[in-house]
Amino acid sequence: MNPLLTKLPRITGILLIASLGLLLFRAFSDVTPALIIGSIVMFACCLASAIHLLGGRATTRFVLIAVVLGWIAEELGATRGWIFGSYDYTNVLGPQIGAVPFVIPLMWFALCYIAYVIANLIVWQKPADAQPGQPTPLLQEIIMSLLAAMIVTAYDLGADPYMVFVLKAWIMAKKDGWWFGETLQGFVGWMSVSFTIIMIFRLSLRKLPPVPALPATRRDMVVPLFIYGGNMVFQAFLGSPVETRTIALFAMGIPLMTALCGFVRWNHSAADAVPATATASEPAPVRRQA
Repeated sequence: MNPLLTKLPRITGILLIASLGLLLFRAFSDVTPALIIGSIVMFACCLASAIHLLGGRATTRFVLIAVVLGWIAEELGATRGWIFGSYDYTNVLGPQIGAVPFVIPLMWFALCYIAYVIANLIVWQKPADAQPGQPTPLLQEIIMSLLAAMIVTAYDLGADPYMVFVLKAWIMAKKDGWWFGETLQGFVGWMSVSFTIIMIFRLSLRKLPPVPALPATRRDMVVPLFIYGGNMVFQAFLGSPVETRTIALFAMGIPLMTALCGFVRWNHSAADAVPATATASEPAPVRRQA
């Protein structure tokens, strides 16, 4: 085994702590460097977690799909007003590729990966549902992709107003939308783009199912949940307008709590498998006849 793979859980743990630490730092100082570094670290943490839980090949496909489609969608939005509505990025999010800050496509992967894992934990009590030789029904792929897209968009319900009105990361052409000044078209864009990314990735698993780089443990499974939960707490305390704080708590909290239930069930199922096997290998006790 590659020595680097054996260190993957430790690397992921360090990146998780760094990501949550930078999120906490941003609570006191929303400076551009902290925002950019935090986004990169969050991407790196999700990348390491995905390699662990899904394997290198599946993760590479996921990253390419999310980064390329995420950038194309954002570029069309920033230059032509398509998908999300008309808007222009400022310099708050750092250097740009075309009209899009380079960290934005990275975030498309991170958020879609987190939502993919949470959706699978909710429904199947495991991080990935694709199995070798067992193609998933197409309707199930569509429903699971829609569920994951809703989990991504739940994050955006609070993040979008905060990024526009507090950080001023981008400027919307229309300033009187129905969602605290934001247009509803933006959420249609989040749903459609995240659904497309996750659906294409899920379809790619039909012929090449994920092969985890390492067996998942309880500690490894909670990484995506911690990142999603950390962002939920951030929005619940610092969301703006203040109404979005309650919205974030419930919109993100419900899928998070449901995924935690799936996580607990997965953990007990995995733990119970060893005693059951051990018991089956032991000879049955001989009962004395009266």
